[in-house]
Parts: sequence; structure tokens; C-alpha cells
Amino acid sequence: MSHWEGIDEFAAVADCGSFTRAAERLGVSSSHVSRHIAALEDRLQTRLFHRTTRSVQLTEAGRLLHGHCQRLIDDRDEAFRSLSELQQTPTGLLRMTCAVAYGERFVVPLVNDFLEKYPRLQVDIVLSNQTMDLVQDGFDLAVRLGRLQPSRLIATRLAPRQMYLCAAPSYLERYGTPHSLSDLQTHRCLSGSTDHWVFQVDGEDWLFKAHSNGNGHWRCNSGTAILDAALRGFGLCQLPDYYVQDHMAAGRLVSLLPAHQPPNTAVWAVYPERRHTLPKVRMMVDHLRQGLRQCTPP
Repeated sequence: MSHWEGIDEFAAVADCGSFTRAAERLGVSSSHVSRHIAALEDRLQTRLFHRTTRSVQLTEAGRLLHGHCQRLIDDRDEAFRSLSELQQTPTGLLRMTCAVAYGERFVVPLVNDFLEKYPRLQVDIVLSNQTMDLVQDGFDLAVRLGRLQPSRLIATRLAPRQMYLCAAPSYLERYGTPHSLSDLQTHRCLSGSTDHWVFQVDGEDWLFKAHSNGNGHWRCNSGTAILDAALRGFGLCQLPDYYVQDHMAAGRLVSLLPAHQPPNTAVWAVYPERRHTLPKVRMMVDHLRQGLRQCTPP
């Protein structure tokens, strides 16, 4: 029996905190994971997990083994990746995720262009407005928008992203045009998944609670739906450039309070620390960077 047998299963359960999620991550059955960990515990003559109906926790011996095993697995995977680098061709399965509207409009077409060049690559794209756990859920790459939360993931800037406060001319004719941030309190606001709109005052962020001013009568967690409501004259909205730029150029929307426009954020490629060494990840990031910068509004 190989001394390696059970190590991957053990590390996956330790990372995921669940036999079921570890099995999903490894692409095997829960019984396979249980069997291999039981065999590993028998070989080591020690219990590695405290198991209850609600949780799986590492024992003291398990914590010690996990630290060593993670380094062994990383070194082994790094050696395998180094060999694959010799091919310099994206192959295998690339799992990635992105927000729904941005993914449908920009990311997926670019990914499809990439697949035409590298047909040996397989891609699994999950479009979701939830922030996925890349390590636990087994993703190689995420495209994320705006300001990133601190994490141990690596982030590469793909393109700029600018937020605009705007409204339809029909709304402004009916309710007037806000000339200061304090004026927003008297306007109808179309809010999304967050209550806060961000503006800039004297170089600092200034937050406005769009849905708590008494006039936030419309809310939806879809940028496309917010845009439609704004075009119909339902209220003010704050949306990224890729939603509103064409409509502002055509006069269907009017940019408001430009002196307080927040600074550019960005579109990011985010990936676990060692994934960027893989050709499929590195080359996809480069392809997305080039493509998104070409389609980003000036």
C-alpha cells in the first residue's frame, strides 16, 4: 500500500470540514473518502478527526499531520505543474466564476474566443452574484468587480471600472435635478444588492444609504433591471460604466454630480496563490485582460 494513499482525502476533509464537500471537491464518493481516511488512521494507529453529526474537527494529531501534508501536496502539485509547463498549452478543465450580467456580456464571449484557439481546454463557468470560495469550491479563477475584500487570494487588475450616478431626462423633468449630495435625500432611488452608494468628498469616500431615505421605493439585485427602471424614469441609479455609458452617450440617461463621482475601481482576475503557474490560468488571465480593456468604455 502506498504511503500517499489517503493523504489527498485527509487534506480535503481538513480543508472543507466535511466528508461530503471533500468528496465533491475530489470528484469521488463520500464512501471512498471515508474508506481511505479510515485506512490512513489504521496505518497511523491514531484518530485524525473528531466526528459528530454536525461537524468534523481535526484532532491534535490531525492538525500536526495536516500541516505537513499540505506542504507535501503543494510540492507534489508544483512538480506536476512544472512538467505541464513544458507543453505551454492550456489543457484540462478550467473552472471559473463571474457575476451574472458582466459574465454574460463580456467574460463568456471572451472565454469562447479562447476556446476556439485552444480546443483541448474544457471550461466550467459558474455565473453567480454570490462570492464563491475559490479554494473550497474548487475554482481555478474568478472575475470580480469593484473593491476586493482582504484575502489570501492573488488578484490581477484586468480593466478599469467607473461608477455613475444618473437618471433619465423624463425623471429630471418631473422631479428636478440634484445639485448636491444633500439633494439626494429628496429623490427617488433605485437600489440594488447594497444599500450604499459611494461618492467622493475631498478625496474621501462618502456613503449614501439609497434605500433608507424614505424615497427608496424600488429595489432589485439585478443591474439590468435597475437600468431598465432608470430608463423608464422611475428614479436615480448608480451603476457601472458598462451598463450606462451607451445610454448616456445617446441622451437616454444624464450623468449627475460628476464632482463627487467615486474614483475608478477595477475588474479583477482572482485566483488561489499557485494557480497562476498553470498555463490554462495564466493564459486565460492574459486573454481576458486584453479583451476587457478593448471593450471598456473610454
